Amino acid sequence: MGEKKSVGYHLPTGKAIDTLMSKQTVTIIGGGLAGCEAAWQISRMGVPVHLHEMKPKRFSPAHEMESLAELVCSNSLRSDDPSSAVGLLKEEMRKFSSLTMTTAMEHRVPAGKALAVDRNAFSLAISKKLEESPLIQISRDEVTSLPPEETAPCIVASGPLTSESLTQSLMTITGKKLAFYDAIAPIVEADSLDMEIVYRKSRYDSGPGDYLNCPMDREEYQYFIEQLSTAQTVPLQGHEEQKYFEGCLPIEIMCARGENTPRFGPMKPVGLPDPRTGKDPYAVVQLRSENLQCSHYNMVGFQTKMTY
Repeated sequence: MGEKKSVGYHLPTGKAIDTLMSKQTVTIIGGGLAGCEAAWQISRMGVPVHLHEMKPKRFSPAHEMESLAELVCSNSLRSDDPSSAVGLLKEEMRKFSSLTMTTAMEHRVPAGKALAVDRNAFSLAISKKLEESPLIQISRDEVTSLPPEETAPCIVASGPLTSESLTQSLMTITGKKLAFYDAIAPIVEADSLDMEIVYRKSRYDSGPGDYLNCPMDREEYQYFIEQLSTAQTVPLQGHEEQKYFEGCLPIEIMCARGENTPRFGPMKPVGLPDPRTGKDPYAVVQLRSENLQCSHYNMVGFQTKMTY
């Protein structure tokens, strides 16, 4: 058998190793998932970090919480199955003692093979861990321009909703403006569900039945699609461009591509037989727990720009 190798960090090179040797403070702009993870990993190597986050002095159009690492759309971090690409990435992150992965596991909610979290508890926990680190200084201020190139190393992790002033500064380097298309992930109250119709089941019985399923027959589905096709939507805002990520399309955009598109996407019924009939419904809406109390549920795959 070959010699076992311990899992650890790859040795940094160039300017990065100079920073480690000198213990020069690293500046990080943005307290989202990327910025928080970067701050955590750098501080674990004994290097001081100065993390800048503009909340709560200023909020982007999509953010609401004052805490760091806020999830603004779905509470799912996608598959946790190591046989998938995103699941394998999570395994790699765990081997590096990832703050995101550790905290996600601490505040995990039932989601089958996916890793989903109680978003409020998750965000508050990450904030607390970073605030308690002696090597991480957190400034609640807006950075309006990039620091001079000759100063300490800087990581820009401000995301697509970067403030206009910092965006202009970034454009002097990139020549391009950041794009963002906002959509909401609808959440329903558990008390509003008719559990005589809704049933708990994982697709193909591949899990403990973490998802609630709302079945539709053909007539109900067609009526639903008709309503989707005529629903009012929120007009684009100044910070948005209508560029879609194919893996996360708004439900009304799927509908516009064809009546059966949702039925072969998030409303796919196969492997989810209705216990009342023993057969797969014509279509199904799946619900995933939004919090640890299971008082609210997220409509899986139902990102939308519809008004409400």
